[in-house]
Amino acid sequence: MRAAVDLLSQYAEYHRDRRNIVSHFVGVPMIVFAVGVLLARPTFALGETLLTPAWLVFAPVAAWYLTRGNLLLGLAVSLQVAALLWLGQMVGSSVAGWLAWGVGFFVVGWVIQFVGHWYEGRKPAFVDDFVGLLVGPMFVSAEGMFMLGWNKPLLAEIERRVGPTVLRDLARIA
Repeated sequence: MRAAVDLLSQYAEYHRDRRNIVSHFVGVPMIVFAVGVLLARPTFALGETLLTPAWLVFAPVAAWYLTRGNLLLGLAVSLQVAALLWLGQMVGSSVAGWLAWGVGFFVVGWVIQFVGHWYEGRKPAFVDDFVGLLVGPMFVSAEGMFMLGWNKPLLAEIERRVGPTVLRDLARIA
């Protein structure tokens, strides 16, 4: 069970260009939203509550976030993922609408991610470690917290391990 600081430091190695980080602020929420849309069907009743596959997936994912050793970050990312999944449950009443929203946001989100990684000059982190798919939303939440001045010790430790963010000089690319 790797701690948040270890997971985020490993993920940050692939995300030091600020343009790539910005692309993740758009692409990662789009992908999480798309997963919420695509997992919004079928619905089934558990007593008075209607459940979807999205919430069955969310429960262990939230538990995973909450057990990474940084409760504030775990709560923040769990709430953000829950909000995106909830929004995903609200769209696409027809099968065509459901698929258009889900597949559309998923594809566009990944295109944005890959554009960001072009700026980075590196492949996405999940290529080397599938856990990176879970760390992506945690990374976006952490970066948002850092921008608000929260969790400075976590930021300092990540930067100690992998260095500060940069703007990669694209003119030097051969």
